[in-house]
Amino acid sequence: MATKNRTPERRPRFMDRFALFSECLLTGVWIAVAALPLVTFPAAFAAGTRHLRRHLDGEHGGLREFARDARAAARGGWIAGASVGAAAALLALDLAAVRAGLPGGPLVGAVGILAMIGYLVAVVRAASCWEPGALWRTLLAEAGRNTVRDPAGSLLLVCGMAVVVLSGSLVLPLAVPVVGAVAAAATAVRARGLPGRAGRPLRQRLRHPPAVPGPLAPGGLRRRTDR
Repeated sequence: MATKNRTPERRPRFMDRFALFSECLLTGVWIAVAALPLVTFPAAFAAGTRHLRRHLDGEHGGLREFARDARAAARGGWIAGASVGAAAALLALDLAAVRAGLPGGPLVGAVGILAMIGYLVAVVRAASCWEPGALWRTLLAEAGRNTVRDPAGSLLLVCGMAVVVLSGSLVLPLAVPVVGAVAAAATAVRARGLPGRAGRPLRQRLRHPPAVPGPLAPGGLRRRTDR
């Protein structure tokens, strides 16, 4: 009795995009929970962006892999998190000087706000490039240069962080999953600077998923199943 070989069909493009969207929201929840100690935010963000890269590449990964990456990134990433807290404290002093009416206070406050935004963008860029064994000092130095060299990518990250703040000001719990959108934006910004397949825009990677090989035809050739 002859049997027919069934091959998996490709999912519609809409389903792939919706799956990526839901994965981003879930990743945002993971990042928010792992970042509760505050100093672990860079490590949590690094684990989240690495999870999204695995998802885009079709590799297996879930909460266990995310937790493992977060622990590994926290070994040096807590210093980056502490530096963000120190920068926020300095910004608070600058804003206090503005409110006190000190001479030059508005200028110092504006410079402090811009510097804080730039440093947050650099930290986010560094976290999105983290891999096991990478040094955070090297990542931050390279991210600082890329923040200036790639103003379009930096503006995209600033807009993403602004959406998080706006969402939190409207409905505080809504800001938690929106963090995943910032992680997706950071993943896309990182991919723009990579050569080859990894550097293709996410839109192209979703538009052209890996082909599924068909069954073997007589003679050892594979039949085409994409017709």
